[in-house]
Amino acid sequence: MSSISVDIKPKKHYEILDGLRGVAAILVVVFHILEAFNEGSRFKQIINHGYLAVDFFFLLSGFVVAYAYDDRWGKLTQWEFYKRRLIRLQPMVIMGMIIGAIFYYFQASDVFPQIAGMAPWKVILTMIIGFTLLPIPPSMEIRGWGEMHPLNGPAWSLFFEYIANILYALFFRKFSNKVLGIFVFIFAAMLVNYTVFGPKGDVIGGWSLNLEQMNVGFTRLLYPFFAGVLLSRLGKLIHIKGAFWVCSILIVVLFSIPRIGDENTLWMNGLYESIVIIFFFPLIVAIGAGGEIKNAVSVKICKALGDISYPIYIIHYPLIYWYTAWVIDNKVPLKDGYLIGIGVLISSITIAYLCLKFYDEPVRNWLQNKFQKRKIS
Repeated sequence: MSSISVDIKPKKHYEILDGLRGVAAILVVVFHILEAFNEGSRFKQIINHGYLAVDFFFLLSGFVVAYAYDDRWGKLTQWEFYKRRLIRLQPMVIMGMIIGAIFYYFQASDVFPQIAGMAPWKVILTMIIGFTLLPIPPSMEIRGWGEMHPLNGPAWSLFFEYIANILYALFFRKFSNKVLGIFVFIFAAMLVNYTVFGPKGDVIGGWSLNLEQMNVGFTRLLYPFFAGVLLSRLGKLIHIKGAFWVCSILIVVLFSIPRIGDENTLWMNGLYESIVIIFFFPLIVAIGAGGEIKNAVSVKICKALGDISYPIYIIHYPLIYWYTAWVIDNKVPLKDGYLIGIGVLISSITIAYLCLKFYDEPVRNWLQNKFQKRKIS
């Protein structure tokens, strides 16, 4: 039998969800910029819950993956699914590590005292390992924060994203909605148990290769990702006018709420975060997926935000390392440091856009043309 190409065409995007991903990504950068001024206390953090963007990304990812692939498993193999996810995500993982290595020695400071004397071969080795997204143990860490990806901290969430995709392809795609719903309920209970009854009253963490941080990472991953899968399957979308703007305002408000309670009432903040992740994030996605954009300006805004959402998330943190070190070493107050902070934000967006247009899109197009067609003999 002659070989034929089966080209599985992509479905249309949810433009509003793309835009919301961009809103959340920009808020992550702003959160990390302002984190330099919190004096080591989460209670003094401005845009206090900006880290919940990761949990929102996981839910969005689960929704989009299920929408894109749930009805296609008769047309593609697991390896073809993995190839598609690698082509989508891996090029910018590699670029993020390269940028992290380029900026590494510029971050030498009292905050990161290891950097000045670090052997270049260790930085290069860390970068090469980072290309694979394999986590490194604390004993190999070259920064001092215990990160599994010390050149580019946020890559930890991509490590868990890949795990979620593997779990989906191996097991969860085969589950009925009822069985999936049972798992989602269990994962929600795990999340509540950790945030409300756990030691910290929040979901912060997941970026180190040790038992405690792995527990945080899986707790953050499992409910939102598979709740997103279930939400996509159920198709219970909400149709309202101005969905993008309503959802954007909700995200800004939810991320900006100050830390709730104090050191003696950590459970209060944990309860807030559980409610946001379990109820509000699915609500936002349901509204975003159910909304329509008819205004040309809103369409362009959503597209632009969606285009830069992943690049800005995965490349911004090397600049944050430098900015944090500068603020802390020089004891810079917010009133004197906010202009440089704005510069970091603008620089992050600019670098993300340049990476998107001159690297990510061309590389993905080449990889898609070369590898993303299944040959049947």
